[in-house]
Amino acid sequence: MRSVRVRILITCLVLVAAGVGGWQLLPSNRADTKPITVGTTDVVSSLDPAGAYDAGSWALFSNIYQSLLTFAPASITPVPDAARSCGFTGKELTTYRCQLRDDIRFPSGATMTAEDVKYSFDRVLAIKADAGPAPLFATLKSVVADGLTVTFQLRSRDATFPLKVATGAGAIVDRTQYPADALLAGDNVGGSGPYLLDQYLPGSSAHLEPNPGYRGAIEATGGPVDIEYFKTSEALADAWQARTVEVTHRQLPPSVIAGLDGAGDGVRVDEADSAAIRSLVLNTRAGSPMADKAVRRAIAAVVDRPRIVSGVYASTVEPLYSLIPQGITSHSTPFFDAYPEPDTPRARALLEDAEVRTPVSFTLGYAQGGAAAPEAAELRSQLEATGLFKVKVVENEWTEFQKGYSKGEFDAYTIGWVPDFPDPDNFIQPLIGRGSILHNGYTDGRVDELIRSTQRYAERGRAAQDFKSLQRTVAQDVPIVPLWQKKDYVLSTEDVTGSQYLSDGTGIWRLWRLGRL
Repeated sequence: MRSVRVRILITCLVLVAAGVGGWQLLPSNRADTKPITVGTTDVVSSLDPAGAYDAGSWALFSNIYQSLLTFAPASITPVPDAARSCGFTGKELTTYRCQLRDDIRFPSGATMTAEDVKYSFDRVLAIKADAGPAPLFATLKSVVADGLTVTFQLRSRDATFPLKVATGAGAIVDRTQYPADALLAGDNVGGSGPYLLDQYLPGSSAHLEPNPGYRGAIEATGGPVDIEYFKTSEALADAWQARTVEVTHRQLPPSVIAGLDGAGDGVRVDEADSAAIRSLVLNTRAGSPMADKAVRRAIAAVVDRPRIVSGVYASTVEPLYSLIPQGITSHSTPFFDAYPEPDTPRARALLEDAEVRTPVSFTLGYAQGGAAAPEAAELRSQLEATGLFKVKVVENEWTEFQKGYSKGEFDAYTIGWVPDFPDPDNFIQPLIGRGSILHNGYTDGRVDELIRSTQRYAERGRAAQDFKSLQRTVAQDVPIVPLWQKKDYVLSTEDVTGSQYLSDGTGIWRLWRLGRL
């Protein structure tokens, strides 16, 4: 799942105009409870919901903002949060209506109304930030506000719309504080979620305090939390070993995860199935060698997933042969069917038949962190060993990496994807649909039509054949090469409770479930 980073200085009794702009307040009866410290390598690229579509930002959004709907742990059906009720009207799945709670206040003191909801969705679509979530709302035509009632009119049937509303893309902002046509500038951020952001140091740390005014699906907010952001997995591992963090989530080095035995002295390990995936994205824009389908197919024909899995990730991930991972409805294996084994002669034949001169030179970009560097080195080694490719590896800090691939600066790049909601649509529409968040230039009318077809069905199993057709199309056109999927690991010290609920492989980070014995 870019970088507006802020530090918010908040007083309990007075407004300091220079520090908080007169609107972000914390309660005067702050508890003396020692904060639980959570460590992660995730990057927060923006504190404005209209400007971010990444795991690190959305993890924070799920704590400081509120959406109309949310997901309970391990649930596939959203439940009301800022709303009292939501549902489609009629059978056409083109009109979706929510009734808001009447007791929600923003940190400014303003009461949330349907106008704030409309404003929040409208600005996501109006700003249309390169790294923002606008592509999720491709079917949204208009939003109408009336008191505490908000009505969404869709361009076409979309049974997945409630799932999208429940994500960070549906975070509701205070319309008196956030500009309508630009991302929020300055130091003032605040939502009606279970936590208030007390302090924030870009790329370093965040301090969260429970929001005593929260009203919604969560029965009880937790205690204060300190989040520590680490630039490398190794730095996170060092902090864990030194116990300067009490909980870790995304990403410890593969060697550390491989050495976990599920129980240790004073350590709790929570392992859960996850739909998080990683892929090699190929830039199909004119001017890139990847604009030629033969080049993309040749790459797909020689990528050796098992070597990546065992050599780079110490078998802590599993090979993936489709955009829709195992555990998600409609999963299939079209890349295995089309390219069952690394096959250099086949790749050479594909390039020769298309009269492509070899070696094909191209840039391979990746963002710092995790095992991205050795992964890129392994991909380069595999491709260059064929004699068919010459690869220049380019490393960037996350926000620069995002800017780079958004502008088409890389011919190929690797990127992870943490699902926003448990539906196959989330692995298809944002990644290969028109206006894809991957910005790799891939468009196909057949794909868009199939996507619209999958969204027609409230009974999601009826969309299975269309999803399988979409997966076969991806394997044929190869705008993206799926590499692997992973499990989700949370480590915590034995005196911390609730770590098993912190994450279920979606974009929600349930910090409020953490506590102490």
